[in-house]
Amino acid sequence: MIQALQAVRGMNDILPDEAEAWEHFEDIVRDWLRSYGYRPIRMPIVEPTPLFKRAIGEVTDIVEKEMYSFEDALNGEQLTLRPEGTASCVRAAIQHKMLSAGAQRLYYHGPMFRHERPQKGRYRQFHQIGVEALGFDGPDIDAEHILMCARLWDDLGLEDVKLELNSLGSPDERARHRAELVAYLEGHRERLDDDGKRRLHTNPLRILDTKNPELQDLVDNAPRLLDFLGEDSLKHFNGVQVLLKDAGVSYRINHRLVRGLDYYNRTVFEWVTTRLGAQGTVCAGGRYDSLVEQLGGRPAPAAGFAMGIERLLALWREGGGEAEPAQPDVYVVNLGEQAQRLAFRAAEALRGHGFAVLTHCGGGSFKSQMKKADASGAPIAVVIGDDEAATGEVGLKPLRGPGGQQRVALDGLANAVAECLFTENEEEDGSL
Repeated sequence: MIQALQAVRGMNDILPDEAEAWEHFEDIVRDWLRSYGYRPIRMPIVEPTPLFKRAIGEVTDIVEKEMYSFEDALNGEQLTLRPEGTASCVRAAIQHKMLSAGAQRLYYHGPMFRHERPQKGRYRQFHQIGVEALGFDGPDIDAEHILMCARLWDDLGLEDVKLELNSLGSPDERARHRAELVAYLEGHRERLDDDGKRRLHTNPLRILDTKNPELQDLVDNAPRLLDFLGEDSLKHFNGVQVLLKDAGVSYRINHRLVRGLDYYNRTVFEWVTTRLGAQGTVCAGGRYDSLVEQLGGRPAPAAGFAMGIERLLALWREGGGEAEPAQPDVYVVNLGEQAQRLAFRAAEALRGHGFAVLTHCGGGSFKSQMKKADASGAPIAVVIGDDEAATGEVGLKPLRGPGGQQRVALDGLANAVAECLFTENEEEDGSL
């Protein structure tokens, strides 16, 4: 027997019951994004490898260890499955000169890829919703992004999601802090783990984000980037906080919040929860004012955030959120050659009036078909035999409410179905 193939580890199938929940969740998200004036953009899954090396930074874990990169066998081009969406979105905006028409509010969603150890809430193929605002330079857009997230948590009924905030300042301010931080960590080099020693002179800020419990007191006492901010950076950061306080959004300043991507500056934030175990961040973002120029565009300020769909769905479901299984309005039962032909005509006519219709295929007795009609969840069965087909009529049978089967002419079927559904809904609401 031929051995069945399995999906790649960490790249999961999303089966119909779960996929329906995903679609319901995505509908909520699309409505939320439209309410803030954000427009969709779709970028390729495969991008040139230099895009991510230039944007994310060559000495980050993503570029060094996690990217799925390969050489195109036809032309030798170095390509990568996208590990995140911001670089792709900025590349698209530059390539198509989108900023020449003014500042842009954009969003995207889809799969991202990172080669890491699969665990709950972290997969090799995972899905993100990304929001990018290109061409906005004030603290107001930073605050808008945070307020957007707060509203989505409310729309989804999520609890125990907390905001952490920090500022990374300007490159010059970060360079001064970096020098002090390296000097401090050099003085405690013997306490650093292997990862910390590796990052000490390449990406020392990432040491502040260590999860090693033995290093927590060391990084807690490290020089704080906030103490190195100049007047402009402090004014920007304070501007964000004023707008958050005005909106009643509570937050905690986390001096160790640095983000894992090199392109961030000034405001950075994370929404975290304790309800998902070790993978506590459900949404993160901030400002990246140099990235457009860094990728070859004219200098333009920018800010954005991304959220993991798998983690948000887990949190939503834990709080009781769920989508109702999709059910047809009508199940069409048919027996006989002429009946089958009329069944297809009747089903298409009903779909033309906006009804969801499941037509029985594969044969079987009336009894077995009616069992399947009942199991489908449809409130109405349309029953057609050759006798009905000969007269151009169909049987209409309520499956959930009272009333027996009635014969209806084909041209009156849509009205009869609508009336039957209306009667059933009224009874469910207790109005009759």
